[in-house]
Amino acid sequence: MSDISVLLAHAEQAEAEIKKLEEEIATLQDPQKLLAEGVVSPALEALQNENAKLKYQINTLKKSVAAEKSRKPDYMMSISTIVADVFGLAIRKAFPGIENPLTMIQGSSKFADYQCNSAMSIAKILKEMGQGASPREIADKIVQNLPQNEYFEKVEVQGPGFINIFLNKAFVSDQISELLTRGVKPPRVGVRRRAVVDFSSPNIAKEMHVGHLRSTIIGESVCRLLEWVGHDVLRINHVGDWGTQFGMLIAHLKDQFPNYNVVSPPIQDLQAFYKESKARFDADEAFKKRAYEAVVKLQSYDKDHINAWKLICDVSRKEFQSIYDRLGVTLIERGESFYQEMMKDVVRLIDEKGKLEEEEGRKIMYVKGLSVPLTIVKSDGGFTYDTSDLAAIKQRLHDEKGTWLIYVVDSGQGSHLQTVYAAAKELGWYNSKLTRVEHVAFGVVLGEDGKKFKTRSGETVRLVDLLDEGISRAEQKLIEKGRDKELTKEEMEAVKKAVAYGCIKYADLSHNRNHDYVFSFDKMLDDRGNTAAYLLYAYTRIRSIARNSNVSQEDLQKSASSTKIALEHPKELKLAKCLLRLPEVILRCLDDLLLHTLCEYLYELSNTFTEFYDNCYCIEKDKATGAIVKVNMSRLLLCEATANVIATGFNILGINPVQKM
Repeated sequence: MSDISVLLAHAEQAEAEIKKLEEEIATLQDPQKLLAEGVVSPALEALQNENAKLKYQINTLKKSVAAEKSRKPDYMMSISTIVADVFGLAIRKAFPGIENPLTMIQGSSKFADYQCNSAMSIAKILKEMGQGASPREIADKIVQNLPQNEYFEKVEVQGPGFINIFLNKAFVSDQISELLTRGVKPPRVGVRRRAVVDFSSPNIAKEMHVGHLRSTIIGESVCRLLEWVGHDVLRINHVGDWGTQFGMLIAHLKDQFPNYNVVSPPIQDLQAFYKESKARFDADEAFKKRAYEAVVKLQSYDKDHINAWKLICDVSRKEFQSIYDRLGVTLIERGESFYQEMMKDVVRLIDEKGKLEEEEGRKIMYVKGLSVPLTIVKSDGGFTYDTSDLAAIKQRLHDEKGTWLIYVVDSGQGSHLQTVYAAAKELGWYNSKLTRVEHVAFGVVLGEDGKKFKTRSGETVRLVDLLDEGISRAEQKLIEKGRDKELTKEEMEAVKKAVAYGCIKYADLSHNRNHDYVFSFDKMLDDRGNTAAYLLYAYTRIRSIARNSNVSQEDLQKSASSTKIALEHPKELKLAKCLLRLPEVILRCLDDLLLHTLCEYLYELSNTFTEFYDNCYCIEKDKATGAIVKVNMSRLLLCEATANVIATGFNILGINPVQKM
């Protein structure tokens, strides 16, 4: 509940108690006569004292309500939360006999700003209690019990019991002024968590490909979302930097560059180097034997083999970082090697719990309710991905003090991760009531033919090639529109990067991550429809309005604190209400970590702004001379608020806005 709603609830409770006490006082025999005669009934005196205390309490609470309203919170109010709180109070007051009645609030629709649909469920509960009432009667009773508030202009019951809610125009105007003077703030989220986000996770010695695109983009945006609302976020890149493949890579490195310890080998194309070593491993038995020997020495932490391993990792790391820099992605590398020594401890702990079983030479752990066990130790004594992932989740829970673990991994790993989570819970490493552990799954990237996205030769698409093509296509599109003649060289460079990378990210994030999506440069670079190109264009157009008005950013900021936001035109009011929905959109994204909800909101906001701009003049010019005759400051401030909200959304999605396009 919001702070104001809590205070209102206490005030209403106190008022109800006063009314009850006054009724009790009235039932006493002729209290005034008793007082005149100097005889005070002990019961009467006690009730009057209690009445005085409650009246004092209610005055204090009303002052607290006033103070809370005047206080400037460091968060942006969620209107849907306020609506739910106020209607929750009314429902509990109207039906005190129902324990925890459900408050069902629906967001904006064509009928109203919000809608309360609780009457139907309450009618069902009352029927079960033997107290028949129609949903319409219930809805009327809810409305009659609404506390006085500044939020609603009109509340009306429609149809069989739907309650349509219309926001107060003055309240909306005040909230827009708050947004302008204090900036776009995150909604209130309650407990701040220590979030550990596992994403991207490429394999050392292999190039990042389109398969890493979704994890990287989604993971970065999830981190930005959590950080913006105030959570403490640790961004983990769980790279594949350990295992048998390093034996063949080290053996091949020693053969090709025997003096690698003295002179850094010129391995520009690590992918080709990997393919060469793999071909030798498959064809040459002597080489395969040396590769296995190298693995044993590496896992024994032989100094020479560790140095070779570090060299290979460093070459990969530089390649990964160049892509992360282009996409604006920040990560801390925690490869599989980081957890090697911890895995011995994991095996011991599972054994101590009596959950380690032997089966065909392997040591396994069965998890309650799941048919496929985790393989903890292989028959040759080696560890597995199961062991590594258990060590990782334990370290994140205990050493990192994580209270919200997020794995941004493709949906194909779903059953494996759910088994790991269930095992960690069964081992007593976390309590699901206190710690949130979840798999942020996603589908695959498809080509325009509807099949898995590949090159024409059937190979996996390299991520660096994808980004390069994006830049090339964005530049071509801008030249077709003549932007190269309107922008400086530096501006053109910034715009093509913003468009290319923004469109690639938005095309991914604007789809429900649980589904596959078709990768199409033509669609994502189209500046019509729900694309980053359209949103970037809308943003730059809004920014240009202020420039064309000759009102400086400084003057605009000064005006924000003194200009009342007039919402006389229906399109002004519609835009303002849309702006105020940002907090509820953010809260919904935090709940399910589905970022397409934010994308849909930004697209709706951009369309709502276009309606506003087409119907409401912000700047009036002399038709003959083109000189500015009048600047509507209230509308200009609405433009500013819209641009700021879109910029906030861009920041969460990892899109770089530009001032000119």
